[in-house]
Amino acid sequence: MRRVAGRHGGAPSALSRLYAEIAKFGVVGLLGIAVNLVAFNLLRWATDLQTVRAGVAATGLAIVGNYVGFRYFTYRDRQSAGSRRREVALFAFFSAVGLLIENGVLFGATYGLGLHDALWSNFFKFAGIGVATLFRFWSYRTWVFTSAPQVPVTHHHGFDTAGFVESVEETMTLRAVSPPSQPPTPAPRRVA
Repeated sequence: MRRVAGRHGGAPSALSRLYAEIAKFGVVGLLGIAVNLVAFNLLRWATDLQTVRAGVAATGLAIVGNYVGFRYFTYRDRQSAGSRRREVALFAFFSAVGLLIENGVLFGATYGLGLHDALWSNFFKFAGIGVATLFRFWSYRTWVFTSAPQVPVTHHHGFDTAGFVESVEETMTLRAVSPPSQPPTPAPRRVA
């Protein structure tokens, strides 16, 4: 796996790791959205399923594909802190909550607002996916794909480059925000 270096050539910063995680989550999510919307429209067109039932079935299909993408692409560098069975159970639980959020929006539009045609169904299905995605990103990274505590990396010569760069950055930040200090005034000399 290729690691992206931080701004000073050391370990990647926490912010750059978060950006990379969001990008990977987005790639898997976009594929999941495509599966979800295609399955939703095929089920509505080819079967007699009601709108929300078609939405639930399509979401279930996308969830299965998303687990594979998240486990083996987005979070492949994170070893499960517990067992794989626990990880799958938590993924299923939080995915079910996301399914309820996503299809709750569709349910409200279909039965609460009476918007039954395909355009409105797709609009509110997509809106529900958006709201549920925020929840899923938070819950998956917080509860499902957690990693065991990491030991700081030191190189064979015993010098922690990443820690050194972070301490220098912290010092530079403190100097940039703190007012300059005056040099100490020398004590007056006594003449004897």
